[in-house]
Amino acid sequence: MSQQSTTAQALPLQGIRILDLTQVMFGPIATQVLGDFGAEIIKIEKPKGGDLSRGYDHFAKEDGGESAYFMAMNRNKRSLAIDLTKPQGLAIAKQIALQSDVLVHNFRPNVVERLGLDYDTLAKENPRLIHASGSGFGDSGPLVHKGGQDLLAQALSGIAFRNTDPSGQPQLFPTALGDYSAGMILAQGIMLALFQRERTGVGQKVKVNLLDTLLAMQQQEVTQLLLRNQETNWLKQNPMWIFRTEDGHVVLVAAYRPNPISDLCHALEIDDITVQPAFANLAEQMKRRDELYAYLSKGFAKYTTQECLKRLDDADLLCAPVLSLGEATRHPQVVHNKTMLELDHPHHGAFETVGNVLRLSNVESIAKRSPPMLGQHTEEILESLGYGADKREELRAAGIL
Repeated sequence: MSQQSTTAQALPLQGIRILDLTQVMFGPIATQVLGDFGAEIIKIEKPKGGDLSRGYDHFAKEDGGESAYFMAMNRNKRSLAIDLTKPQGLAIAKQIALQSDVLVHNFRPNVVERLGLDYDTLAKENPRLIHASGSGFGDSGPLVHKGGQDLLAQALSGIAFRNTDPSGQPQLFPTALGDYSAGMILAQGIMLALFQRERTGVGQKVKVNLLDTLLAMQQQEVTQLLLRNQETNWLKQNPMWIFRTEDGHVVLVAAYRPNPISDLCHALEIDDITVQPAFANLAEQMKRRDELYAYLSKGFAKYTTQECLKRLDDADLLCAPVLSLGEATRHPQVVHNKTMLELDHPHHGAFETVGNVLRLSNVESIAKRSPPMLGQHTEEILESLGYGADKREELRAAGIL
């Protein structure tokens, strides 16, 4: 349904139009993936403030720039700023939905029904529509009215409980694991629905929630618990730890071989602790993890990070340096992979972000439209919908735009 112009290289989703009613991360990261591969994304935002992620970046408020958080998740989209709380604004959204292949939202349950943008209503006029939604905990059940958020899902899913500090205090992950993962699953669901529509000619509803996603990320641990009532903690069941070197840190995974601790001791040129009965096998070693790691730490501390890595690599032990985020983006492997993407922003000029990490052999490059300013494409989108200059001015005067 998209009228998107052709490019030198036809991307896989070229010709697919997506109405994006999402904000923050879960939804926007899903639609960004689809936009990367050619889908036309029309993102509707509130005229005042727009997507909530535009307002979260206090550094942007200090320097008068755009939100880095918004810019990270909204490339390859056009921004239409209209007020959905007013009938004329809602009518525009419905008009676009009826001309789209996919509608994506992460409103709380029942909001789209109140707006008349639910699947059952829209499918009567557009039966090919795929209606995708993301929620915190599902669109029914005891938590249906609770606002969904990544950290809440971490707590409810058992992830925070399993990630404790030395005192036993549950810990939250400082990266939005659920939002990103659920967004990728939502994009996967949309692709499956598009594929099935090619066979049936009919759209459908696609649903993903954060709670289910974070449980799915723990499939091995859940299955072990329910099958044998045994807890799984990979760090406590195997010699896996971060050790301080002379000038940094190294992570070690001493597994997948008969006696990795013995091999490690030889690599670090320290006495082989596994000749002692108290450390002779994995079970005994894990009973005395603190003592074992204290002993190994003395070996790591003798060398620089690079020296440690060389010794461990030569022994074919799994290891890596512990890098800062800035160092990670400049690592030679990341540079070789061309993971980072440079875009040209209307306010900031050239800036870098993480590109799409999916590689297709018949697709040379993803689309590279810069993240939009709030309402940047309002005029052109409305004009394409048949709203002339006078009508657009009337909408603006009424506070719709």
